Amino acid sequence: MITVLLIFFGFIIIGLPIGVTLGIAGVAGLVQIGGENFLMMAPKRYFEGLDLFTFMAMPFFILAGEIMNRAGITERLVAFANALVGHLRGGLAHSNMVASVLFAGMTGAAVADTAAFGNTLVPAMVKKGYTRPFSCAVTVAGSIIGPTIPPSNLMVIYGSLMGVSIAGLFAAGILPGLLICVLCMGVIAALGKRLNLPKSKDRFSLIRIFWAFRSSFLAILMPGIILGGILFGIVTPTEAAAIAVFYALFIGVVVYRALTFNDIVEMLINTARITGIVFLIIASASILSWWMTFMQIPQKIAAFFLFLSSNPNVIIALILSLLLVVGMFMDINAALIILAPVLGPLTATIGMDPVHAGIMIVLALNISLMTPPVGACLFVMSSVTGERIEKISMALIPFLVVEVGILFLVAFWDDLTLFIPRLIL
Repeated sequence: MITVLLIFFGFIIIGLPIGVTLGIAGVAGLVQIGGENFLMMAPKRYFEGLDLFTFMAMPFFILAGEIMNRAGITERLVAFANALVGHLRGGLAHSNMVASVLFAGMTGAAVADTAAFGNTLVPAMVKKGYTRPFSCAVTVAGSIIGPTIPPSNLMVIYGSLMGVSIAGLFAAGILPGLLICVLCMGVIAALGKRLNLPKSKDRFSLIRIFWAFRSSFLAILMPGIILGGILFGIVTPTEAAAIAVFYALFIGVVVYRALTFNDIVEMLINTARITGIVFLIIASASILSWWMTFMQIPQKIAAFFLFLSSNPNVIIALILSLLLVVGMFMDINAALIILAPVLGPLTATIGMDPVHAGIMIVLALNISLMTPPVGACLFVMSSVTGERIEKISMALIPFLVVEVGILFLVAFWDDLTLFIPRLIL
């Protein structure tokens, strides 16, 4: 076991891609327990790691997000958000958060949110007088709303691996995602005077809201189609993802006339590239996960946690600490695939609802997207804007404190996450 762990952490330290690292460590584990004969299991495990129908939803949601960005739908959503809250002090920062909520209901990917708004809203905020680190921090803080409010690729992965209702996870993510938006807007309001955030000269106007809503109505309708179809049992998550692609393509080509054939080719290539990376991680991690199961590592970790304390609240706090620390150093897809089989049974042992446990785990890993040294959203924002990661991280601290507080609230107050699932499902 020590050899496999040394290989795993050693390759991470030297910067080998996480998908390759997981595969090599997993194969080393197979050789360790069964010699060369066990190597025959590697291709089988690799295939079975991806042989889940629900995983088909991921490339569709990724492609839908690509279409939304390329068709100019993002700008329409920002305009609508700005009409709602742009009149407040720090109006563009507030608009950034509201736009993240609207964008989340279409793509479910934090990195897509970061890239889209990093190219559009951050320059706009800097032009209006916001500092670049603060503008980047607001965008990164809002980006984790994407994989929290459904649809969420992480929820698809967790539900598929653990046999938990994906519709239930989607429903449970709505209130925590909205709470992140509201409390982060509270942080912006609290910092408004101290940082002398700009205030728009435009006043609140129902007419302006109406015209902005009319312009973005077809885009805003998309989350309702996706979520309504899933939550009311009309379509599966995979079917809803396919409908999202068709709907976005129809709007972009027929209604807005903003997409060309070359755009579609580029979007398909980008989707294939992103999907390939995610699926490589999932497939490679499945080999390592099988090795961990064979070595009874999940049982040993659960026994260790229960040895430290039998109090469910203490165990939940230990789980959250583990997730936040691991997420700082590992890709969240890999962390989820490796830790879900470990922590899922442990949460069941202490009596947590599977959907509640799933949202807690997903939200903790989402937060790690904005924490150094391996926060994906930090790297994307830095590459898009040219701002240093250190400066973005410092500006992120108030938002990070609030979002970690929301995580603990979600973990210890199950009614917050289960209210909508109990109401609908």
